[in-house]
Amino acid sequence: MPIVNRIAEFHPDITAWRRDLHAHPELMYDVHRTAAFVAERLKEFGCDEVVTGLGKTGVVGVIKGRKPADGRNVRTIGLRADMDALPVHEETGVSYQSTTPGKMHACGHDGHTAMLLGAARYLAETRNFAGDAVVIFQPAEEGGAGAAAMIKDGLMDRFAIDQVYGMHNIPGMAVGSFAIRQGPLMASMDKLAIRVEGKGSHAAMPHKGIDPILAGAQLVTALQSIVSRSVDPLESAVISICSFHAGHTTNVIPQAAEMLGTVRVLKPKMRDLVQQRVQEVVAGVAQATGTTIELDYNRGYPVLVNHPDQTDIALKTAAEVAGASNVSDNAVPIMGAEDFAYMLEARPGAFIFMGNGDSAGLHHPAYNFNDEAIVHGSSYWVKLVEGTLPA
Repeated sequence: MPIVNRIAEFHPDITAWRRDLHAHPELMYDVHRTAAFVAERLKEFGCDEVVTGLGKTGVVGVIKGRKPADGRNVRTIGLRADMDALPVHEETGVSYQSTTPGKMHACGHDGHTAMLLGAARYLAETRNFAGDAVVIFQPAEEGGAGAAAMIKDGLMDRFAIDQVYGMHNIPGMAVGSFAIRQGPLMASMDKLAIRVEGKGSHAAMPHKGIDPILAGAQLVTALQSIVSRSVDPLESAVISICSFHAGHTTNVIPQAAEMLGTVRVLKPKMRDLVQQRVQEVVAGVAQATGTTIELDYNRGYPVLVNHPDQTDIALKTAAEVAGASNVSDNAVPIMGAEDFAYMLEARPGAFIFMGNGDSAGLHHPAYNFNDEAIVHGSSYWVKLVEGTLPA
């Protein structure tokens, strides 16, 4: 079956919600207006329960089917959308662009939220399923681990969630298409903060100092050898040093240099290996250069791993909505990170990609969520519930 006709009728409303959210972006956990907007809609739809303040500013709606799912292995499924925006100055020029300078929905979370609201409206209206559908609106996906915060506040146990599903739009994929794969789909993300302490001196007398810039440059190069020489060429790992600051003038070798970066891998076992090698390389460069190097290695989002059975369910559901020819079961893994990984560690589930058409890339100031994709995403959520919890 293609997109749900009733969802198509909702399309103007869902689009209006999306554009309202787009015009009022909020960051991290400070999504109070967005959360209030979501909670108000869920109450209007007649959800059986609406809970706010989970994971600081998360919102959860419970929609009960026309009958309970007694005796079944799966009684409750969770559907998750993220609500937060990015600290990016918008350059789309659309009539509904951000009203807050320096903040914009540059990743499509406005669309994710609106699509799940559309599905919630339909599910609350029809209730053509047996069991409970739990719609999860999460803050702080963009670096704040909002998923982990909601889980810590009891999300999975409080609402007795058996399976959980997520979705993200992908620029460059055709609208109406989906892609997924079993196993690792998105990378872990660990943060590096490095301080190289040397000994400042006059630029004309470097022998009287210990140059932290030279040591830092050697460290950047040495860290790249981890990927090229310590990691199996058939595995995936990325080490990126994205910030290097030292000194303020032309004739002084500074006392210290500071660097920031990330480490990303697609398998948990590689995470341990790369961390160990980073620590060893830092220690080795420090000894070789006579500097003192402080390393703050902070583990962030885990690898996002799709569970086999739930991946099959998601794949079949997407094919029902879009047609099998528009759904790939061999999505190329992405080295970006996604905190839905925490939910997949807590419960079986799957994360799927949905086409956003020929748009600017994610996190780009000219990016905009494609409203034509709304009916496909909302229909996917509806069919996922009705197919997993048949009435």
